[in-house]
Amino acid sequence: MQNTRESRIDETDRGIIGILQVDGRTAYSAIARQVGLSEPAVRSRVHRLRAAGIIQVVAVTDPLQLGFSREAMVAIKVARDPNVIADALAAFEEIDFIVLVTGSFDILLEVVAESDEAFLAMIQRIRATVGEGTVRVHPYLLTVKQDYAWGVG
Repeated sequence: MQNTRESRIDETDRGIIGILQVDGRTAYSAIARQVGLSEPAVRSRVHRLRAAGIIQVVAVTDPLQLGFSREAMVAIKVARDPNVIADALAAFEEIDFIVLVTGSFDILLEVVAESDEAFLAMIQRIRATVGEGTVRVHPYLLTVKQDYAWGVG
């Protein structure tokens, strides 16, 4: 079956993204040599990819190494419009990841907290925002794999 969605990136963009996934600090001149473009062309492409929201070049951190004592996945089943609830939850500083899903739950989100007290307070705020519905909290015990270098290889 043919993919009917038109790709927003070409093979050169994929090459640039792949290089940045290995090391987001790679100089444009080094990327240019690897993909066969000029440095200004690479700079322009990276700027376009960032502006379009296709990539972010960021430092990925381990919250537990930064002093946060709690990290968890929260699964939510709502009684109202999940888009409205997800938008309200997006304002929470402690929430760093929100997705709408199908199946047993409507929303999954990832949370971090600096202490047990802050964790409890945040979960209570989430429950108050959800209202009627189910909030299941799954605290992380150990991160086995966290890898963001996918999608272009």
